[in-house]
Parts: sequence; C-alpha cells; structure tokens
Amino acid sequence: MKIITISREFGSGGRELGKRLADALGIPCYDHEIIEMIAKENGFDERYVANVSEKSIEAAYPLTIGHRFAMPPMQIMDQSIRVATAQRKIIENFAEQGDCVIVGRCADVILADMKPLNLFVYADMPSKVQRCMERAPEGENLTANELERKIKQIDKQRTQHHQMYSDTKWGNKEGYHLCINTSGKEIKKLIPALVQFVNDWFDE
Repeated sequence: MKIITISREFGSGGRELGKRLADALGIPCYDHEIIEMIAKENGFDERYVANVSEKSIEAAYPLTIGHRFAMPPMQIMDQSIRVATAQRKIIENFAEQGDCVIVGRCADVILADMKPLNLFVYADMPSKVQRCMERAPEGENLTANELERKIKQIDKQRTQHHQMYSDTKWGNKEGYHLCINTSGKEIKKLIPALVQFVNDWFDE
C-alpha cells in the first residue's frame, strides 16, 4: 500500500505538489477534506478548525483568549482536543482505505505504524514570498516583508503543533525519507521524477 505524507513549509508549494503527485499516481489526495470532515462531525466552523489543526493547543489558545470568547479557557481547550482527536481518527481512516497522499497535519507521525513515505517540501524565502504573492486571495495585498513575517509565524505554529505528536523536530531531515527543495522551480516539472521515486520506494 502506498501511503505518502507531505509536510511542508508555508509557501513552498507542498499542497500543489501533493495534489499533482496524487493525480499522477492515480490515488486520492486528502488536504482540506480533513478540515471539512472535522467541522461537520463536531459542529465547528471550518475556519475555526483550520486555525486549530496546525497549531499547538497552547499556541492556538492562550489562557487570556477565554475572556474574548466569553467562555472558560478549559472549555476552549476541550474543543481543541476534540479537533486533534477527530483529526487523528480521520487521517487513520483515510489511510486504512488504501493508497493516498495526505498533506500536513502530522500525518507522518500519526501513521508511523503504517510505514508511509514521508516527504518534506521546503524553499528559500524569496521563492516562498513570490509563490504566496502569485496565489494570494483576491483583495489580499501584503508586502514582501509582511508575507515573510506571515510565513515565519505559520511555520513556527507548525513546529509547535508537531511537538504535540512527536519528539522529532518538524523540518529536520532525519524525520523524512525525502526532502524536496522547490526554490525557483515549477512544481509540475518535479512530478515525473518524484513519481519514479515513489514507485521505486514502494517496490522495495
């Protein structure tokens, strides 16, 4: 069975790489679908789930946030734990269904017993800023400096979230089978070689 996980720096093109790789292999790619399912099953807003699903509980909800939400901090903490628990269950269920690519959300750690192929996608800062500018939602006009701060903040949150699941530091090469540098590259041009790598890996 081919289970492939994609961990990625924000702006590196990891989401696009995961989708293109899955399409080339003819297998499903799960990304935002995980958020949609968590939201539906728990009655949460999708934006809320997206906010929680890649942050540590502590980073997402400092104790003072309870005053802004007019509910006790522990109640918010309970909701965060519900999101994390649901996320784990959904990721495991997707993987048990068969071959797939799963983007983000600590799938590499959650599915460790299933021996997935774990990829890490990264890029230099100018490339990440440029990619974010090209894919910015309509109406978002952040400067290069603002985007760089946003990228660093999101990657910091991903590091903290990963620490909830594993002692291995997020982004360290020792935690992955292949690290892919997308700096200055068109993602689609990397896919044929990556497909060959995936097929060779699982053939062994």
